[in-house]
Amino acid sequence: MPIFSNPFDSSIRLRSRCDCGRHASHEAHDAEAAAAARLAETSASDDSRYERVVEQAVMRALFPDDEMRRRFLNAVGAGTAAAAISTFFPLGAAKEAFAQGAGKLEKTKLTVGFIPITCATPIIMAHPMGFYTKHGLDVEVVKTAGWALIRDKTLNKEYDAAHMLSPMPLAISLGVGSAATPYTMPVVENINGQAITLSMKHKGKRDPRQWRGFRFGVPFDYSMHAYLLRYYVAEAGLDPDQDIQIRSVPPPEMVANLRADNLDGFLGPDPFNQRAVYDGVGFIHLLTKELWNGHPCCAFAASREFMDTMPNTYTALLKAIVDATAYAHKPENRKAIAAAIAPASYLNQPVTVVEQVLTGTYADGLGNVKKDPSRIDFDPFPWHSFAIWILTQMKRWGQLKGKVDYQKVASEVFLATDAARLMKEAGLTPPAITSKSFSVMGKAFDPAKPDDYVNSFAIRRT
Repeated sequence: MPIFSNPFDSSIRLRSRCDCGRHASHEAHDAEAAAAARLAETSASDDSRYERVVEQAVMRALFPDDEMRRRFLNAVGAGTAAAAISTFFPLGAAKEAFAQGAGKLEKTKLTVGFIPITCATPIIMAHPMGFYTKHGLDVEVVKTAGWALIRDKTLNKEYDAAHMLSPMPLAISLGVGSAATPYTMPVVENINGQAITLSMKHKGKRDPRQWRGFRFGVPFDYSMHAYLLRYYVAEAGLDPDQDIQIRSVPPPEMVANLRADNLDGFLGPDPFNQRAVYDGVGFIHLLTKELWNGHPCCAFAASREFMDTMPNTYTALLKAIVDATAYAHKPENRKAIAAAIAPASYLNQPVTVVEQVLTGTYADGLGNVKKDPSRIDFDPFPWHSFAIWILTQMKRWGQLKGKVDYQKVASEVFLATDAARLMKEAGLTPPAITSKSFSVMGKAFDPAKPDDYVNSFAIRRT
């Protein structure tokens, strides 16, 4: 049953460029205003939804046997039941306390860095669409040039939190590529949402075995993009360190490098795959969901110090992100979101490019229009098994040396418990477990046997 359903309903089972200067056009301004109005309608129901959370907790405690609860409600009626329970349990006070949250915010003015890609949709849209304000925060979202700069500015505390690639908090915590600093990843920003894009001159080279000598761009060494590209070409028999070149290229520079013939292709985030098609310089070879459907990409991350010293602010920030993620998850909201995040201060892309990514109806650059609603999706749960898979690839390619306690690192960095609690409050249904098996290119991954998985690959650096 959805977390915000009415527990006093006996039929429900509890168990189972414009005038304001921020937009590229008046149309974009109007679209954002419409999106804000829709959000206001959604927010207006939040109080009643959160009240349901309190009511459900009380009813579960009073009636461990759900059938007994239903018989009681059928006998006396919902109104009488609520009035009777209120005589000995202060439902009103409990609801008020829940709504007020844990306590006063330690800090309300925050700076959050982001890279202008659609993976960051919840972090970006939370600004123009009011999700931060709703939780008492004044957040400045700062467009940043590249991932190394994002990492350095967060480590130097210029940013309170940041949009990161999901492997980055693991690498930072382990001291891979930077000084070791305990970091947390409480929520995933998006799943899927990436692609391999090739230069138009390679339309006849769709088999990766033909890519020997190709120059590829990825956003960062510690990225799902790098690991998935390495995985893909290695499965075709190419050694990614010897047979192709892989370069770190900031996402906003990928299309320009493709146009200038500095790259033969890239495995990168949107909207730049779609922008390459829009500009006529590239075509989409495949979506990464074709390699691993449901894979994580980007994440919302903060230092453990921020989490420990500002717990109320940290929680409010996460609530804003999870609420925005829940909103972005709904397909009917995607066009409004595209209009809100396309302007120059955010993605700086034509609305049609962003819409094609978020709605999944897109041109592939080869004359086809494809429809794939799950081209990108937004699911905040940070599965520990995601972290373990990432760590196996860091180990496989020589970034991690020595023995790795995969389970310990995963649980300390990917904060599944926090995510589950906040997902419930946002009306989402979190999984009951924190780890799961999955397949990448048809090869099963068992998170309980990470070393066996690493050693199963013929091409590796270990």
